[in-house]
Amino acid sequence: MHLSSIEKIKVVAICSSGEEALKYLKESTVDIVLSDIDMPGISGIGLMKELKKHPVFIFISSYTEYAAESYNLDAVDYIVKPASLERVQKSIDKAIEYIEIKNRVHIDTDRLTSGQELHEIGSHISTDGFFFIRENNNYTKLNIQEITFIESMGDFSRIHTIGQKKFVVLVNLKNIEKQLSQKIFKRIHRQFIINILHANTINGNEIVLDDKNVIPLSVSYRQNLVESVLEKKLLKRFGD
Repeated sequence: MHLSSIEKIKVVAICSSGEEALKYLKESTVDIVLSDIDMPGISGIGLMKELKKHPVFIFISSYTEYAAESYNLDAVDYIVKPASLERVQKSIDKAIEYIEIKNRVHIDTDRLTSGQELHEIGSHISTDGFFFIRENNNYTKLNIQEITFIESMGDFSRIHTIGQKKFVVLVNLKNIEKQLSQKIFKRIHRQFIINILHANTINGNEIVLDDKNVIPLSVSYRQNLVESVLEKKLLKRFGD
C-alpha cells in the first residue's frame, strides 16, 4: 500500500523512527499523523503524549492491546494490520471530517477540551424519550428510539439515526453514555454505543444493525452484553 494512493491528502513527510517524527512535528504544522505503534525509540503512543498540542492521530498496529490507550488519548482511529487501502481511506475521511468540524466553528483544541460548545446534548434525557441538540441558535429534537448507534470522534460524538441521518455533538462518548438509558444503549466498543433495539444479528466480534451497519464488538464489552441482554432476552427451550 502506497500513501500516495490515499485520496484527499498530501504526504509531507515519512519518518523512520519516533524521534525523527517528534522532531518534525515540533518544527512543522501538519493536520493528520498516521503512526505505527511499534517504532524504534519512541512508540506511537509515546509520540502523541510528547506533543502538548498534537495533530489528529490515526494509529496502525499488528496488535489490538494498545487500542484502548490510543482512544483514551483521543486518537481518531486505530487500524489493525494488515490494513487495506479502503480501511485507511475510511480513517483518513474520518480525520478530515473531524478537522473540518473544528475549522468550521473556529474552535481550537484547548477550547474544545475545556467544554466549549459546538452542539450540546441535554442533561436529563434517560426517561423523557427524546432530547435536543443545539447547533448555533437552532435546536433539533432527537427521539431516543430513532438513534441506531453513536460513534466516538475524540472530543466529539456522531449520533446516527434511522434513515442514515447523522448529527455531530461536542460531547465525548463517555459523557453521552452516562446520560442514556443503560437498558437500551449498550457500550460495545471503545468507539461505539448501540441502541440494542436496532441490533439484528450478534456475531462473535461484530453486531449487524437493522440498517445493515456493521459495528465491531470488542472482547472487553462482550461479556457485559451477554449478561445484560442475551441471557435475559434469549428464547429458551424450557421455562424457569
